[in-house]
Amino acid sequence: MAAKAEIGIIGGSGLYEMPGIERVREVEVVTPFGKPSDAYGLGILEGRKVAFLARHGRGHVLLPSEINFRANIFGMKKLGVERIISVSAVGSLREELEPLDMVLPSQFFDRTQARPSTFFGGGIVAHISFSDPICPVVQQALAAGCAEAGVACHVGGTYLCMEGPAFSTKAESNVYRSWGMDVIGMTNLQEAKLAREAELCYATLAMVTDYDCWHPQHDAVSVSTVIEYLNRNVRNAQAVIRGAIRALPAERTCKCSSALAHAILTDPRRVSVRAKKKLALLVGKYL
Repeated sequence: MAAKAEIGIIGGSGLYEMPGIERVREVEVVTPFGKPSDAYGLGILEGRKVAFLARHGRGHVLLPSEINFRANIFGMKKLGVERIISVSAVGSLREELEPLDMVLPSQFFDRTQARPSTFFGGGIVAHISFSDPICPVVQQALAAGCAEAGVACHVGGTYLCMEGPAFSTKAESNVYRSWGMDVIGMTNLQEAKLAREAELCYATLAMVTDYDCWHPQHDAVSVSTVIEYLNRNVRNAQAVIRGAIRALPAERTCKCSSALAHAILTDPRRVSVRAKKKLALLVGKYL
């Protein structure tokens, strides 16, 4: 199948569409892992072919734990996507990371409980390198997009991914701060792992909506204020994404595209035809 997109955009809370995409058409993608969160919107943004997906579905109908992360990332791969920009609303665990700021985390810390986060198993064993989970090229492009949009941006730090859907207790929030975590969200860890297995570049644009409950003023912030911040963050994120796409080089020179080169441990002679067929999109060039 000819590539229909080169850059994938995953929209989080509040970002259910991407204005400015030209010639948009919707595509339903079938995957071996079930249905993605929604149809993909395909079109042209800043002269590049893009695929947009609402992570929680339009209308925000999926809990974080209900999202079919494997189908979402596999669908991107099937459409020809090579790089993913993932937008996520987060709470801040640091005084200096203020509401309306953007954070470009370099690390993740997993506090989820039982979410599928690998394409492998069922007869094929692979262990990817995940010490540096973010593609530096996409991260740098997002930083350039923030600078162009005039948005406060913090490059680096750790995104703690919690299970949800309830937010943290104060005890948990303070422990996360003592661990050196920077922002907290519920979705991006699985995406990052699966993108690496699919040999896709991946980076997070984390929109700080409010301080997590550790902050003395947390309870004084009204729901309407949080929603206002979320809406303003979404408008900023849309501008940042457009700038980032302009900044992304045409060719990939990072290591993301060969993440599976030395990761598959299973003897090719022991891999079943069924397993090969299921993961042919990912492993076909290696097996």
